[in-house]
Amino acid sequence: MDGDTRYSIGDLARRTGLTVKAIRFYSDQGIVPPADRSPAGYRRYGIDALARLELVRTLRDLGLDLPTIRKVVDREISLAEVAAAHADALAVQIRTLRLRRAVLTAVARRGSTPEEMDLMHRLAKLSEDERRRLIGDFLDTAFGGLPEFAGAMRSMTPELPDNPEAEQVEAWVELAELSQDPDFRAGMRRMAEQYAAERAQGDTAVLRRGSAAMVREEAGPAVAAGLDPASPQADAVVAAVTARYANVFGCPDDDGLRRRLLARLESANDPRRERYLRLLAVINGWSAPESLAPVLDWFVRALRVRMPE
Repeated sequence: MDGDTRYSIGDLARRTGLTVKAIRFYSDQGIVPPADRSPAGYRRYGIDALARLELVRTLRDLGLDLPTIRKVVDREISLAEVAAAHADALAVQIRTLRLRRAVLTAVARRGSTPEEMDLMHRLAKLSEDERRRLIGDFLDTAFGGLPEFAGAMRSMTPELPDNPEAEQVEAWVELAELSQDPDFRAGMRRMAEQYAAERAQGDTAVLRRGSAAMVREEAGPAVAAGLDPASPQADAVVAAVTARYANVFGCPDDDGLRRRLLARLESANDPRRERYLRLLAVINGWSAPESLAPVLDWFVRALRVRMPE
């Protein structure tokens, strides 16, 4: 019967396609033990050795180490457990390789220096927890202690995907660098505090979208029409915005209010803030945000030329 059939190492090699040397090695390691020995002392194997060798070859092709393979063939651990653990390990390796590819693609596109490449690689390979801590520190500096910005903090958190594209890696690196800029941090904090003060002093329902939204609504058509901010025709636009602003705070539309509005808009018009939001959209796979810079630039100029010396 087949169960009583004995095979030499040469027989196993011919049947499995493995080399005699490989089979002898697996036998020496105790993974495919011989059933007995011939009168001349040569190892002989039973039919189960064929199945073991096929399993060993498959597991080796999948990258498993010999101690793990021995446990599988001896049924110390189940094949399902090994497969699950190995699949998890491969997922990590695949993610690492894809991240390296994204970094190298970004470096090739940017023509980065070796120092820049090192920085990109170090920032890109941070764990999700490390990335959250880095950005969390920035957001806490900018918005910490201001309850009205709890939602903004969540919406301004980048989420680099497990398999990022090169442009997402590049955007993440630039955003991480930007978030560590002390001057940018101070500017974001100043803007947040100004907005918080507005909400504390004015009509919170009207201020829900902020002064920048007022400017967009009133000055947007003038910008689209190419109106010169210093021209007399711009007087009505400036007056409309400052009147709405004064109404929110229940105070006169005077020079003091206009100076406060000017300071608020200049903080909001920091190009680094808009750059952060654009990088965030790339990383998170969102649509590019609308740029308020043209409208704010126009109105800041229009307001400034109408301020007394």
